[in-house]
Amino acid sequence: MDARRFLQDVGSSVSSDFAKNRTLLSFEEYLQLFNGTARHQARNAAQYLKDAIDSFGTEQVAHPSGPVRRFKIFDAPQDGHDVRVAGQEEVQNAIYRLLGNFVRAGRINKLILLHGPNGSAKSSLVESLKRGLELYSQTPDGALYTFNWVFPSDKLVKGNIGFGEKAASAGPMSSFAHLEAEDIEMRITNPLREHPLFLIPRAERRKLLDEAFGSKDTDAAVPSYLVDGELSATNRKIFDALLASYSGDWLKVLRHVQVERFYVSRRYQVGTFTVEPQMSVDAAYHQVTADRTQANLPSALHSVVLFQPAGPLVSANRGLIEYADLLKRPLEAFKYLLGFSETQEVPLEHMVLQLDEVLIASSNEKHLAAFKELPDFPSFKGRIELVRVPYLRRWKIEREVYDAQVTPRTVGRHVAPHATRIAAMWSVLTRLKKPLAERYPAEVRALIERLTPIEKLRLYQDGEAPDRLTVQQQRELKKLVPQLYEESDAYPNYEGRSGASAREIKTALFNAAQSSEHDSLHPLAVLKELLALTRDKSVYEYLQQEIVDGYHDHSEFVRAVENDYLDVVDREVRDSMGLVTDSQYLDLFERYVQTVSAWIKGERVQNKMTLAQEKPDEARMVEFEGYVMPRGNDATEFRRALISTVGAWRIDNPDAPVDYGRIFPDLFKRLSDHFFDERKRVLKRNVENILKVFSDEKGTLSPKEQAQVQATMAQMVSRFGYTEASAKDSIVFLVRKRYA
Repeated sequence: MDARRFLQDVGSSVSSDFAKNRTLLSFEEYLQLFNGTARHQARNAAQYLKDAIDSFGTEQVAHPSGPVRRFKIFDAPQDGHDVRVAGQEEVQNAIYRLLGNFVRAGRINKLILLHGPNGSAKSSLVESLKRGLELYSQTPDGALYTFNWVFPSDKLVKGNIGFGEKAASAGPMSSFAHLEAEDIEMRITNPLREHPLFLIPRAERRKLLDEAFGSKDTDAAVPSYLVDGELSATNRKIFDALLASYSGDWLKVLRHVQVERFYVSRRYQVGTFTVEPQMSVDAAYHQVTADRTQANLPSALHSVVLFQPAGPLVSANRGLIEYADLLKRPLEAFKYLLGFSETQEVPLEHMVLQLDEVLIASSNEKHLAAFKELPDFPSFKGRIELVRVPYLRRWKIEREVYDAQVTPRTVGRHVAPHATRIAAMWSVLTRLKKPLAERYPAEVRALIERLTPIEKLRLYQDGEAPDRLTVQQQRELKKLVPQLYEESDAYPNYEGRSGASAREIKTALFNAAQSSEHDSLHPLAVLKELLALTRDKSVYEYLQQEIVDGYHDHSEFVRAVENDYLDVVDREVRDSMGLVTDSQYLDLFERYVQTVSAWIKGERVQNKMTLAQEKPDEARMVEFEGYVMPRGNDATEFRRALISTVGAWRIDNPDAPVDYGRIFPDLFKRLSDHFFDERKRVLKRNVENILKVFSDEKGTLSPKEQAQVQATMAQMVSRFGYTEASAKDSIVFLVRKRYA
């Protein structure tokens, strides 16, 4: 590598980016920029955060209560990792609605308090917002500007006041903003990152903003922070001193203004800050004129006492401040938020800070319950918006949390299939509550009363109703899913408030990864860890709950997820053997649907052998229904429900081919089970052959049998993601539990 050429290339790139991003501007240049992008530049922190969220876009995702909007800012990469907030779309929409309220009001007048059990993703939600702000601030639409004061060196000025006219003045608006470093005697930065518009007198500023917000195509109000805001005490003293020295010539004062673009940064605490529980007010100041830089100040400022504010509130100005575990603080330590959340002002001894930032805090439910008992709570309630953040109640969403963080890189070994599935299903089962049947119509109360935890789990996840029900009963139960999901929202002890947290489950997964019995993080090791977890009732409060009709029976939940795991492995082994292909299932199902459709319409179907048009074969329909139809169902009702479901799919997906496996996963499972029941003897022999290979008895097998075993193992590895050792452990466990 040519070092000089490399440095020149990097230097050229940095210089180009600096100029392209318009990092340093004179006030006149900034005003020209403002005229072209007034709506982007005239934003308060709430509007800016809302725009940042909008910039990432949205998508519609499935939810037990119906399709819901998900904001892609919560999928943004975090520090180089593709970490996302799994689920919590209700919380995302609640935060977005509150920001919209602030925007319409033109002011941020409340603190957003996220409350929920420990480990429910409160901090992750806020961290995603911060990361989104960082990324948005680096885009042209997200450009943020503040200003500094610049004073040239003596060699460039005339007169004896220390900051007079530039020797080679080009007119009244010549600026010192672009002077070279060696020509600058003093540069006073702006720790509050105040808006450059504060340099314009209030009356003229209001006219400018009214013109910018004059369009009727928006519901955003003019931000009161920009309309009524004033310079901080320090900047006001500098401004007044300059104005007096220039005999009221405001244009000459602006020559000392250097407008600078800044970027939100979590690492450098710019525009965002996280406040941990502590005892003091989150702002302070220090005296600028007390340090050694005083000698460099212009003579007109030597008699002015200047203070610079500092602290978390100052660092987060123009952005977002997070109060982590706010209610762990003594009440006196955050009483100042009563006034600040309403007025956006914090009084200090020598100044009053006027700030513009979104306030988001978090708390667990125990601290919030205790806080509600205090006499001061009513005063806070009017200034706080409560947003509940419960544990997840859909196991596939919960699994995303573990899949993102429990990887071969983090555990140092292979992660066998279904290890995180077991953990996710068990953790969600611990969070479910028995539904209150008396809240539902009399005709469905029996269905609700008999709903088991594992059935409720599947109902929440994929809308899968129990096989034991008739088609009509399944339809009625599916209609109740939104009501079931929201049943306890108004209760203090809501569903999702208690149960195993993701943090505890991740610890169990990492412990399972250290098992010496397996070469990988194996589901069998996870089952052992979960069973061990259920015995430690003195540590985990949710384990102390009373068992109610199978709910809160955490040991039984381990057996339930074990049985689910056996079902999955059983299907994978069958599919790997290739006794029946997916295309055969699909062909049979398609023919049945076509026959039923013709039967309902009173039409004839073509005989594939004779090509003659014949009546639908009732005997074949009955035979097929014997494989897939749950017991107790009426055949006519079953057929009409099936065609109705296919029709609804076509309406929702007009351009997509009909995916019967996705529409009827339960029917396909029954069809698969039927075929393998017929081939049980062949299946058992093939499984035994696999075990013989594992136990070095392959010499007793014929070449054809050995080839069959090799093909099965190859499918387990390539198709389902096993290693040979992890597949062996799973198959041995399956044989012991199901085929012995």
